[in-house]
Amino acid sequence: MNRLNKLFNTKNKDLLSVYFTAGHPDLNNTVAIAEALEKAGVDFLEIGFPYSDPVADGPVIQSSSLMALNAGMNLNLLFEQLGELRQRVTIPILLMGYANPMVQYGVERFCKKAAEVGVDGVIVPDLPMYEYELLYKDVFAKYGISNIFLVTPQTSEERIRKIDGLSNSFVYLLSSASITGKALQLNDQVDTYFARIKAMQLKNPTIVGFGIADNAAFKKACEFNNGAIVGTAFVKFLGSTPNYLEHINEFVQKLRN
Repeated sequence: MNRLNKLFNTKNKDLLSVYFTAGHPDLNNTVAIAEALEKAGVDFLEIGFPYSDPVADGPVIQSSSLMALNAGMNLNLLFEQLGELRQRVTIPILLMGYANPMVQYGVERFCKKAAEVGVDGVIVPDLPMYEYELLYKDVFAKYGISNIFLVTPQTSEERIRKIDGLSNSFVYLLSSASITGKALQLNDQVDTYFARIKAMQLKNPTIVGFGIADNAAFKKACEFNNGAIVGTAFVKFLGSTPNYLEHINEFVQKLRN
């Protein structure tokens, strides 16, 4: 049982995850940001490994990826930085990025390194489910790395149940079929979507991402699901706040309360 499963076994509501891009806004603060987020009370983290063509991301995260790449961030450096991760951070950690850099690095090599530094799972939005099942499922299992699948409001029940069966930690619900950064719409349509998923009684927890930027959106997501992920709002905060490490606790408390 990895850290994600242990977390969900001890806490199953109002879970808060935060995403940030490795190498942004400063190349060498990846672990420092993770440590500050844990101290602020975040339940688990997503660390983005930047890519030059992040198709699912909006302009804020796209910009953070470009800045990180220009500063010299890559998978080799990220794994080097994460070498001290588990000396400083105890909560579950996921890596989030795109298939191209992972495949170029070597999927088995990637999973092996991720396990060595204490990563618990990965989110790869453009990795096809059939490809994962056919080529990589056994590799992920070998190293104890959970693969997180995404569901949108348009995903069929058949596919959602297939995803639930292939998952062993949580299912990532996109609040909309849009890119990251579009604010969650607090309306009946969103309620209907969340209620439809909840009524399916999936075996895995559901965590909502895309558009969670404030307390109202966090509460709405948690009303029907086990928790929510904040990404664009935090990346924007990091890029616009001097001495951001000193203010991370304040950012998190505003989301919670």
